[in-house]
Amino acid sequence: MTAELTVLTVTAASIGVGHTLLGPDHYLPFVVLARARGWSKAKTVLITMLCGLGHVGSSMVLGTIGIALGVAVARVEGIESARGNLAAWLLTAFGLIYMVWGIRRAVRRRAHSHPHAHVDGERHDHLHDHECAHLHPHDQAAAAPALTPWVLFTIFVFGPCEPLIPILMYPAAAESTFGVALVAGVFGAATILTMLATVLLLSFGLSRLPTRGLERYSHALAGLAIFACGVAIHLGL
Repeated sequence: MTAELTVLTVTAASIGVGHTLLGPDHYLPFVVLARARGWSKAKTVLITMLCGLGHVGSSMVLGTIGIALGVAVARVEGIESARGNLAAWLLTAFGLIYMVWGIRRAVRRRAHSHPHAHVDGERHDHLHDHECAHLHPHDQAAAAPALTPWVLFTIFVFGPCEPLIPILMYPAAAESTFGVALVAGVFGAATILTMLATVLLLSFGLSRLPTRGLERYSHALAGLAIFACGVAIHLGL
């Protein structure tokens, strides 16, 4: 392995870790949704890993096609930029829709009392909320948006890894095909492992916080966090 390829490989690992940590959209949606939807640790890991694979894999495929066809790097970057804009809008829209759904759900679950009279003349008040009072347990589960993981996966497939193609894959192509595969693989592994580690660490920290009083608003807050990630991307933060 040449010195140039060694430098590119180390750079790939560094950029993979750095660009993931600096982009909250790489981990925050998984943390807040896992908390709101009660995902198990195994399910959280699986969804995060699959989204990470889609995120990195789509850029790998595009970069490989560009190199194989001799497409100028500037043109490939233009495609990546367009994909990034689309992914940002999808993330923003998903967060907004999920937040609105979460607010409506929180309002429906607000407990309130109704007077109730018995035949013997005794009167008392009883508490209930609209969602739990009127939905069968199976209907409650079905009422929640079950497509959430697939929506996330779609968004991450559209979301590009901006540094991968111009900074790593194209320079590595000047060395060898093996070099392209190596730097792409190292970058992908660093990105996905950093996503997993960050999601698990933040999820553990969040589980230790006294958030019981906010449980009713967990979905709305999750949507707000995802919406904020989308806005941050638009603002270049």
